[in-house]
Amino acid sequence: MLIPVILSGGAGTRLWPVSREGQPKPFMALPDGQTLLHKTYHRAAGLLGEGGDIVTVTNRDYYFQSKDHYQAARLSQRGHFVLEPVGRNTAPAIAMAALTLRERHDETAILVVMPADHLIRDTSSFGRAVEHAAALAADGYLVTFGVVPTAPETGFGYIEKGEAIDERGGSMVQRFVEKPDLETARHFLESGRFLWNSGMFCFSVGTLLGELERHAPELLARAVDCLHASASDELGCILQQELSAEHFAALPDISIDYALMERSDRVAVIPAAFDWSDIGSWGALSALVEPDEQNNRAAGNAIFVDSRGTYVQSDQRLVATVGVSDLIVIDTADAILVAHADHAQDVRKVVKQLKDSEHEAYRLHRTVARPWGTYTVLEEGPRFKIKRIVVKPGASLSLQMHHHRSEHWIVVRGMAKVTTGEDTHLVNSNESTYIPAGHKHRLENPGVIDLVMIEVQSGEYLGEDDIVRFEDMYGRAR
Repeated sequence: MLIPVILSGGAGTRLWPVSREGQPKPFMALPDGQTLLHKTYHRAAGLLGEGGDIVTVTNRDYYFQSKDHYQAARLSQRGHFVLEPVGRNTAPAIAMAALTLRERHDETAILVVMPADHLIRDTSSFGRAVEHAAALAADGYLVTFGVVPTAPETGFGYIEKGEAIDERGGSMVQRFVEKPDLETARHFLESGRFLWNSGMFCFSVGTLLGELERHAPELLARAVDCLHASASDELGCILQQELSAEHFAALPDISIDYALMERSDRVAVIPAAFDWSDIGSWGALSALVEPDEQNNRAAGNAIFVDSRGTYVQSDQRLVATVGVSDLIVIDTADAILVAHADHAQDVRKVVKQLKDSEHEAYRLHRTVARPWGTYTVLEEGPRFKIKRIVVKPGASLSLQMHHHRSEHWIVVRGMAKVTTGEDTHLVNSNESTYIPAGHKHRLENPGVIDLVMIEVQSGEYLGEDDIVRFEDMYGRAR
């Protein structure tokens, strides 16, 4: 049995201001309108027969967005979500997935580990590469996918090929190499012995767990304890497995490369003949857009005047460039990035500064996804904040209370079911209601269309942490 395991949730700091901690790179829409996670789900589905599992390992905070993407892809396969309470890198994530699947299937099941933030368009070649890797995995190898380098890239790790093990290009791994400097990368390219490390793997459950027992026994033991202490819940075609916060936090923060692949003597590599990009920077993303005669590229509404080699992305506003060269301009609702193309890798430094100063722009967009829908901050100032709230049909906010703010709700579209204290009433379009500070309340959408409202908050403190949840259908009241 072949089971795709999707690792989802990388922050993608080099793609700020679109990728943020609250809505990371896998949820970014590409120029064709689809997200990386949506494309990964379709790629994973192509590996399965009817009735198979697609396993997604992701942070608990990303579960509802991930499930929405899964359901939007209209897949017939079963969705299996392993939810991490905190980030612990790839080794704990893969170990937990393997242990879970050993219980559900057996040790002969073969996992194909796929990061959710990679772009692969040649799905036929990808499928053939997975078939090759699965054959080696069935023979007891830990297989990694190596991408044939096309340039002396300093942003990727490398794999040096060793002894050949089959006629299809598979070989043992001689060594893994960290991201090199430019001169070393040129040498690797010229030698023909090195491949880019794609971060994708294929192995049987039994081989993986056996090698973890040999080379990382403490990690495996803690993972087993975590599995035994964790709960699971089946909701239709969705299996939700929530890992114990206390036990998962005890696992080491370490990658599968360091924990196992660099230590084991059973690691093989196959050359990936498919196109591959980790969309690791704005330069990589801009390459997906067709250029004009001056090599300018635009995703959204842009005008170029006497400009060359410039990329503009804007969701709403018109952006015009005049007399500039080799710039990256990314316009979002609450932040604008202007960078020279040669410094695309340095965008992560912006995120570090934002984190150090505790600026919300590293973490959240102006529009924030919630399990029940979204809210958008329209305007805020001393003692007031105005939001647009969209609640999905059948969805409900938690039964909650605020200590420091009152709320005035105006329904723009749809119908709201509002609970205030012991009273429950309906609020129609063009009607409003008032929630005083200190009162328990709940907002629901009983209709079949989105509920759209304007919320006006007023009070001494308007932070999102001023909320006490008493009941919540999404498990947040804990």
